[in-house]
Amino acid sequence: MLIPVILAGGVGSRLWPMSREHYPKQFLPLVNEQYSMLQATVERLAGLDGLATPIVVCNETHRFLVAEQLRQINIDDACIVLEPEAKNTAPAIALAAQQAKMIDDEPVLLVLAADHLIKDVSAFHAAVAKGVDCAEAGKLVTFGVEPDYPETGYGYIRCQDEGKDYHCVDAFVEKPDRATAQSYLDSGNYYWNSGMFMFQANVFLAELERWAPDIYQSCEQAYQTAKQDLDFIRIESGRFADCRGESIDYAVMEKTENAVVVPLKSDWNDVGAWSAIWDVNDKDETGNVSQGDVLLESVSNS
Repeated sequence: MLIPVILAGGVGSRLWPMSREHYPKQFLPLVNEQYSMLQATVERLAGLDGLATPIVVCNETHRFLVAEQLRQINIDDACIVLEPEAKNTAPAIALAAQQAKMIDDEPVLLVLAADHLIKDVSAFHAAVAKGVDCAEAGKLVTFGVEPDYPETGYGYIRCQDEGKDYHCVDAFVEKPDRATAQSYLDSGNYYWNSGMFMFQANVFLAELERWAPDIYQSCEQAYQTAKQDLDFIRIESGRFADCRGESIDYAVMEKTENAVVVPLKSDWNDVGAWSAIWDVNDKDETGNVSQGDVLLESVSNS
């Protein structure tokens, strides 16, 4: 069974004032006027084989926003896991993996951010199909976007080999300067780190226990005391408060010997800043992007 795990706990601070603490960017229609970023992420899954209802991990404050936006796209049976506070991606995925084990004995998790743009859905589905094969073989998959320009705002993944459906991870590297980013692009051995992952729940939890045992134990204890509240899984705040905040990259992916990259050949953007909003939207004849009732006078490329 393939269970989507959608991480919807971000605050989108770089898109203030449109993205705010109580109404962050994943709930806004920043790219598609019909769907919010969260809704578009769910809609993008349609057509994948063996797909289960998603698990959405979000902040407790946003629980009704999540439930209502899912209801609007006819998803009324999703499992919504409520984090008492944000602890980054490793704990969030650990909670989702614990929940997934209650749904299926050996689930494969497809971990997605709720606020990314992927234009070529068929390419995304093709990458997921390759990722399932790797995950069922015990690998921890990260999806690497094939770069087409020297972007300095993303982290990169360096690969050891070429020529297969997947590549072994050599290293995760931080956001580079422009000259370094150009050298990455020229080498052909680097991919943008998309922050999307796939693995079996049990495999991820075992690796988390090996490399970050404190996070594993905190999340296991917090989940064991969680309470069902209608459509929501409420994580006990006292135990979760003790959990160390850490990204999945630092906690597991940079340390495990089983990490692989499946290439994603598609326009992709994490829509993390106003410049990204301009990049990904249609522009008028003077290069402006606008939504709603806008009066433009002597403005270009804005």
